[in-house]
Amino acid sequence: MAWFARKQKNYIPHEEAPLHPEQSEHICIEQVDLQRAGDPFFQQISLRWNEKRVGLIGNNGSGKSTLVRLLNGLMMPEQGRVSVFGYDTVKQAALMPALVGFIFQNPDHQMIFPTVAEELAFGCEQLGQTTQEARASALALLREQGIESWADRPVTQLSEGQKQRVCILAVLIMKPRLLILDEPFSSLDLPTRRLLLQLIHNSDTHVLLISHDLSVYDEFDRLIWMEKGQIRADGTPDEVISRYIDAVNSSVND
Repeated sequence: MAWFARKQKNYIPHEEAPLHPEQSEHICIEQVDLQRAGDPFFQQISLRWNEKRVGLIGNNGSGKSTLVRLLNGLMMPEQGRVSVFGYDTVKQAALMPALVGFIFQNPDHQMIFPTVAEELAFGCEQLGQTTQEARASALALLREQGIESWADRPVTQLSEGQKQRVCILAVLIMKPRLLILDEPFSSLDLPTRRLLLQLIHNSDTHVLLISHDLSVYDEFDRLIWMEKGQIRADGTPDEVISRYIDAVNSSVND
């Protein structure tokens, strides 16, 4: 949800202790109930993880986006509790923008500044840096990525893959503890997809990735399969993908 913080002027993250210190290394969804369009959708759903790279799969309408909105505080559980590294998403909602970064499927929905350096620097300013310090931080990150020449390039002149890369960097520069990506590779070619996956894997940030492309989960620690608001499978990518493919083949044959 760092994208949301980036649109709030003078946003400065709060320094506050977690309400649930025993869960400070985990992301927890505990016995959550939630309605969608007035009908029960999540019923006593529970998840807990601390792995660095977690994937989330499922058909459209399975509950993936709803789950994500619970994690970044855009939706609140009607029953149960959601905490991100010990911080309660309801009782400490103001802290969520500093904890959770979110990457849209369409980068044009996320970018709000005319140049690459300005896009990256804005997040640093929201964290309290001066304009000069923020630009220096932005240039340092671009230099580290080998793309310092992009600094003053208009974002409108970037390819889709370049835009998505800038969006990821603009969130990572704010150092969220959890980065959520919702179908970030759907319109990208294979080389660009590999480049962005490498960027994700090289980050110290915890990642939750939603993608219909099952091949992107090869090096992930864990994969969760959702169906009709429930957890259908949860385990290693190989295990879950095998079960998912068997189910898809079975439904086709039926």
